Amino acid sequence: MHRLIALTSFALFAGNYAFAAPDSVAIDGKAFVKHIQILASDAFEGRKPFTEGEKKTVAYLKAEFQKAGLQPGNGKSYFQDVPMVNIASTPAGPLVLKGKTGTVSLANLTDFVATTPHVQNQVRLNDSEMVFVGYGIVAPEYNWNDYAGLDVKGKTVVVMVNDPGMIDSTLFKGNIMTYYGRWTYKYEEAARQGAAGVLIVHESKAASYGWSVIRSSFAKSKMYLQTADNNKSRAVLEGWITQDAAKNLFKLAGVSPELLREAGVRGFKPVKLGVTTSLVIDNQITKSTSQNVLALLPGTTRRNEYIVYTSHWDHLGKSEAIKGDSIYNGASDNASGTAALLELAETFAKLKKKPARSILFLAVTAEEQGLLGSEYYATHPVFPLDKTVANINMDAFIPLGRTKDVVLVGKGQSDLEDYAAAIAARQGRTIRGDFNPSAGSYFRSDHFNFAKVGVPALYLKTGVNSVKNGETWGKAQLEDHNLNRYHAPSDEYSPSWDLSGIIEDMNLLFAVGYQLSNESTFPGWKTGSEFKAIREKSKK
Repeated sequence: MHRLIALTSFALFAGNYAFAAPDSVAIDGKAFVKHIQILASDAFEGRKPFTEGEKKTVAYLKAEFQKAGLQPGNGKSYFQDVPMVNIASTPAGPLVLKGKTGTVSLANLTDFVATTPHVQNQVRLNDSEMVFVGYGIVAPEYNWNDYAGLDVKGKTVVVMVNDPGMIDSTLFKGNIMTYYGRWTYKYEEAARQGAAGVLIVHESKAASYGWSVIRSSFAKSKMYLQTADNNKSRAVLEGWITQDAAKNLFKLAGVSPELLREAGVRGFKPVKLGVTTSLVIDNQITKSTSQNVLALLPGTTRRNEYIVYTSHWDHLGKSEAIKGDSIYNGASDNASGTAALLELAETFAKLKKKPARSILFLAVTAEEQGLLGSEYYATHPVFPLDKTVANINMDAFIPLGRTKDVVLVGKGQSDLEDYAAAIAARQGRTIRGDFNPSAGSYFRSDHFNFAKVGVPALYLKTGVNSVKNGETWGKAQLEDHNLNRYHAPSDEYSPSWDLSGIIEDMNLLFAVGYQLSNESTFPGWKTGSEFKAIREKSKK
């Protein structure tokens, strides 16, 4: 806490729950309401990339940033082009497993799902040798290497989701999932090892969602960033298999299904299964370019150092009609975060005494397609990453009214949570961690791509301990939202929303950014964070 300066310049107002800026420029939510009503309206068609909804959204964001007096964030432009490719992958038949004692055919969507990131009309996996490599993790800081002494070039690796800490609390971070447990990491590491295919064994508790989520995701086309090598550096096949399919595979291989448990024991060695697999995947390919929208408030005395606020502007567009409604408006997810981004930008721009550091307001595309817009910015940064002080991300505010708490996703990762905790305390609130830390929520929104390149990143979610109605009520409301409105046409804005909690959250996030923007030190990653070494290397 020695980094934190006194926040005496922040005055309490409006029922003791919001902060005013140093010269009394208050965040009152009026701009938020205006912006969310527009962004979440049917006219914006669910804001999906490559649609008329995208054109309207990015034009609106540019106009509002200009109106606020902010400079273009990418040279003379408010836009950063994000080249993407949409691939609709369809397995041409079953996933065939051949062993010494016979053959097993796995059915698409029922037993397995598979896609390919390779930008070509058809890919083939022919008699690829299969190897079970446990959790598929290489983590030097935890003295863990599932690929030690193993050559998997051209082979198909079978891996488990999550990490060993879920089984043994003394390993990794216990029940708090590390990035090594995330499915995206499994694909990345398999590719680094030269594998031709990677199949993740699904288990509902370890994944934090059922097979139906996997199935519906792979039943649709997927978007990827365009790359110079057309994604040839990635595995040919990326997919999942059910637990029953994994047991059938192990039976064909003549090995015990206890391997799934043994994989979590330190010293586990990979097992060559003596089974080969084959699959043909046909692709329909569409290339196009989406856009991140960037606006800059230049700093005064430390203008070459940057605070980055992010929100994703996109949602799901038009899809299957539910109760006659086919527009997935995405009011909470994430017109709310984008509206908040605009109000914060307007608030900073109104300050008579501008911050010492520059502040970038970044509305990213294609979060719903796999965090693609933020990934593109993080790998093609407009401003140097080693001069990027912090990222503050806003994604899916829930209108529960004022709460006594705020949820810090990824609690224990970075010094930024100390800033948030101190400011929340001045609001009379407490910080709490994820309700389900084994779900890996820290890796599921755009801040994560900043973390991957070493930039400390803060992501807060709506608290549940309602000031008016208590915690039980708050949890029930959040569960109802997740079951009935999340990624559904019913996620629509209503004038009946109680915005008092969202306004409080915006003021907290403003205060964190304002404080950071007037300091000279850089927040860091806490001991034990998997991102600490990346940041330290970049600062050398």
